[in-house]
Amino acid sequence: MNRRSFLAGAPAALALAQTSTGKRLPIRKAMVYGNLPEKGPDGHTLSPRERFQMAKDAGFQAIECHTTSDPKAVQEFMAASRETGIKIHSVMNTDHWDYPLSSPDPAVVAKSMKGMETSLHNAKAWGAETVLLVPAVVNKDVGYREAWQRSQTQIRKLIPLAAELKVVIAIEEVWNHFLLSPIEFARYLDDFNSPWVKAYFDVGNVALFSFPQDWIRILGPRIVKVHLKDFSFRKDVASWDMLRDGDLDWKAIYRAFADIGYHGTASIEIDMRDEAQLREASRRFDLIVTGA
Repeated sequence: MNRRSFLAGAPAALALAQTSTGKRLPIRKAMVYGNLPEKGPDGHTLSPRERFQMAKDAGFQAIECHTTSDPKAVQEFMAASRETGIKIHSVMNTDHWDYPLSSPDPAVVAKSMKGMETSLHNAKAWGAETVLLVPAVVNKDVGYREAWQRSQTQIRKLIPLAAELKVVIAIEEVWNHFLLSPIEFARYLDDFNSPWVKAYFDVGNVALFSFPQDWIRILGPRIVKVHLKDFSFRKDVASWDMLRDGDLDWKAIYRAFADIGYHGTASIEIDMRDEAQLREASRRFDLIVTGA
């Protein structure tokens, strides 16, 4: 990478709305479907439509759904989105951990590729812009160089389908011993030289060993989607926390997103016990994107 491509800034941000606490970042508020409450106040299992409606009532504008190969489920989620007016903005691929693209086993890779193809078609059916992908897993059997080369080879095979369906493959950094720095992550993405491969940045996933605001500025316009969750170092065991309850510097994160002009969607990825906690998460999201 040359210096210009590495430090490239995003296009001018959308106009920011003035609030009582500061300038509100133009970031759409979303939840991960699997983190929404599963039970209603009376203990009954909530339907997809009921869960979508609960999110809407709490102030959310979009949902990230998981991959499904069940045509009935595809239609059910589509109907829930249409009837509530809550957009499905992204699909979380579910096969990348058990069946990583970096596996030396062709059968495992084939399973992973099939899962991505299903995810891309889910996204097209639901009107989602992205599919989240964990690209590789480094372990005692798979080295770093192998993970890099194998995953890139397979992702390149998926780009034509992503382009045809107009769905971005959004690579996420997770605790998989891979893509351990923002400079490396940027290079990995730039290797594809494709508008259909970008970053799904999780602010909490890097907090154990680095600073999310640094990643945000380095990745810049490569970021197409965001996950929000807090992270705590204060307990005997490090843990995920409710927004603003952990140790992340949310003001610094706010400034970093403002600096790169990010104006996409951010999904909260924290399990919610009930509707009251969901509403509180929505309120804290608003505090974060207004720099409070």
